[in-house]
Amino acid sequence: MVPDVSTGSDTRGLIVYLFGPGRRDEHTDPHIVAAWDMAGAPDPGRDPDATYTQLAQRLDHHVDLRTRELGGRKPPKHVWHCPVRTAPGDRYLTDAEWAEVAHRVIAATGIAPEGDEKACRWIAVRHADDHIHILATTVRADGRRPRTHRDGWRAQQECRKIEAEFGLRRLKSGDLTAPPTPTGAERAKADRQGQSVTARQWLREQAYAVAAAVRTETDYFTVLQSLGIKVKTRLGPETGDVIGYGLAAPGDTNASGEPVWYGGSKLAPDLSINRLRERLAAQTTPDQPTTYTQPASPWQKAETTLRTTGAILDTGDDATAQAHLSAFSELLHTTAMAAPTSIRSELQAAARAFNRANRSAVRADHRKAAALRATAKGLIHAEPGDSAALTLLSTAILITIAAVRWHEQRGHEQQAAAAHQALTHLRTGYRHAAQPVLAGLARHSPRAEVGLRYEADVRQIFPKYAASILADPAWPALTAALAHAETAGHQARHVLVAAAEQRELDTAHSLAEVLNWRIANHYSRHRKVAVTRHNYVSRPRTSHETPLTWPVKSVSSDRRRSRG
Repeated sequence: MVPDVSTGSDTRGLIVYLFGPGRRDEHTDPHIVAAWDMAGAPDPGRDPDATYTQLAQRLDHHVDLRTRELGGRKPPKHVWHCPVRTAPGDRYLTDAEWAEVAHRVIAATGIAPEGDEKACRWIAVRHADDHIHILATTVRADGRRPRTHRDGWRAQQECRKIEAEFGLRRLKSGDLTAPPTPTGAERAKADRQGQSVTARQWLREQAYAVAAAVRTETDYFTVLQSLGIKVKTRLGPETGDVIGYGLAAPGDTNASGEPVWYGGSKLAPDLSINRLRERLAAQTTPDQPTTYTQPASPWQKAETTLRTTGAILDTGDDATAQAHLSAFSELLHTTAMAAPTSIRSELQAAARAFNRANRSAVRADHRKAAALRATAKGLIHAEPGDSAALTLLSTAILITIAAVRWHEQRGHEQQAAAAHQALTHLRTGYRHAAQPVLAGLARHSPRAEVGLRYEADVRQIFPKYAASILADPAWPALTAALAHAETAGHQARHVLVAAAEQRELDTAHSLAEVLNWRIANHYSRHRKVAVTRHNYVSRPRTSHETPLTWPVKSVSSDRRRSRG
């Protein structure tokens, strides 16, 4: 059951909508199921003599009194509106049950506490099977305004209780950190224009992707404009500094032909100018290459840095862990940009899903995740065919599992569900990318007697996991990786132990695959260093600044736009 609280200033306009046919003739049998006074509330849906104006006047009775006290000025945002909708698949409630829901929500939010004779006037209108609309005018009989602080959260908490008592689907409780959901008007507009997502959702995705890749506030706005997104900034009256900004999607206009603007905080809480600055300010420059060493690939750097995130989620303080979740979210976005095209859509979906999982009421100390954020930005220059990308993906899967656990332990239900969703996309993308690589490795698996020796090593080193590893379809590829390591002068037993010590294996989806990528990544890195030292290659220091041209072709859009 989902409540959605908002405020406005036009009582009669909202009444006309609630009792009207709807924007697409979806309103059927609109009528009042509950009210502050059922006998005193005209019902335009059931009473032929009742009019919208009569109902508005009855609801606005105390508003008018307050208006006269204020010298003809109406109180700001005096119309309180809260649709309450059951989840898809739930049974349809009766009018009596919806009336009980309305009474409980209106009491829990402070609009009309139970037994308060001077409470605000309100009505609950049902015009569809699966939801009601609660409308109230927020001026009490004593002229005071109601206490509605955190009314949306309190409505959610009451709905969780109602779900349990009515036998409805139990939804996840929020913590007021979720981004605003698209309104009905925004969804209808997207449908009319043949778009798969609303302008607000599309802008949010683009803003997250750009923020993950840039290093400065100026770059953020410049890159957004290069994508065709309109940008306007709000300047402080005294300092002239940017104190806010708004974005408008290409071609998204109102009835007057003007751009429809969305402020950063209206896209998502962490896209506000202040939250954005916190993340951009907490960055470090990646370590410069030193003489006689070959730097690891961007994939290897990111994977190595990402391993620390798992330990922090398990044992670190909450502020540091929250910072790493935020940086990990950015890494998912940049991974999707640099990944092979065959899995890019799955990784983009994972990044979008994890956007919800990277925010909670815990305030992040972004300085503690500066290294991870820096390596995330370095992925923009990575070659998509690098096999180390699969190692990073397998580690990202483990970190996502750790994120699910971290949120569940703290009661962050919506964030845990979002991380689960991201995990599904990551695993799907990983399987698509790994299949041809593992098949190629399997073709080079060693002789049978060598395979039996590796099998004995696995049974001795991994007694708990041996059966799973040996039955894994990736086992032939793992034997090939072990044989390759032995050819390079390493003992298979030592290689397996080293791979196992990198991180626990309890949460691995495919144990053989995880060991395979750890081995391949580790020994390919050591081979590169050895070759570099032999040739005495010295690299000059180079700038790590991100060019501003990448997003034009790298930030993709799933938003279909109609032409003409």
